[in-house]
Amino acid sequence: MNKVNPKSLLNSKWTKIEVEDREKHFVIIKVEQDEKQKVIDCIIQAVINHKEYSINWRDLKNVSLWRQGWQ
Repeated sequence: MNKVNPKSLLNSKWTKIEVEDREKHFVIIKVEQDEKQKVIDCIIQAVINHKEYSINWRDLKNVSLWRQGWQ
């Protein structure tokens, strides 16, 4: 399991395990929180083509889907 702190998500780098459309490396570009500081939206951007995706930030904990950093 990847250790993911919601407070340090912004600008963190991730590598997707199952590559689609040559999109392997990603950066978290936006993290939206509610008034209780709970993450309600997380936007990740592919480095290769700058496509943006909304993801569930908890999915980043799954090592079968994501690795921390660019690998």
